[in-house]
Amino acid sequence: MTKKILLINGPNLNLLGMREPETYGSQTLADVEALCRSHAEAKGMMLDCFQSNHEGVLVDTIQQSRGVYSHIVMNPGAYTHTSIAIRDAIIGVEAKVYEVHISNVYEREEFRHHSYISDIAIGTVVGKGIPGYLQAIDFIAEMAEG
Repeated sequence: MTKKILLINGPNLNLLGMREPETYGSQTLADVEALCRSHAEAKGMMLDCFQSNHEGVLVDTIQQSRGVYSHIVMNPGAYTHTSIAIRDAIIGVEAKVYEVHISNVYEREEFRHHSYISDIAIGTVVGKGIPGYLQAIDFIAEMAEG
């Protein structure tokens, strides 16, 4: 059975390529999604993409992933540091979640050092830029093989 992955990007990631390019790079969200989709397909997996700036919509999307996706690659954006609701939604679904952050949150403001997601995620990639998404996909592919 083909692994189905859901890529979820949280608030402000729709501004990739425009917002703080020195921190987040010049690739747009559409570029990232296309790159991740083709990378997953090359590994024999299917990947769908979703982005929202709204916490409740992200919670709904996570809940609706139950039974549809085996894995979620998620960059929760600023909700990483604030959302118990997103954490609880992740706990409530069967999908394994891999947390990704483009920037190194541990080299930024102190309030960004705490994640409500990391301890329930199967893995976390921090500060690897856009290739961090691909690392998460590679990790899922390796788990499927092993």
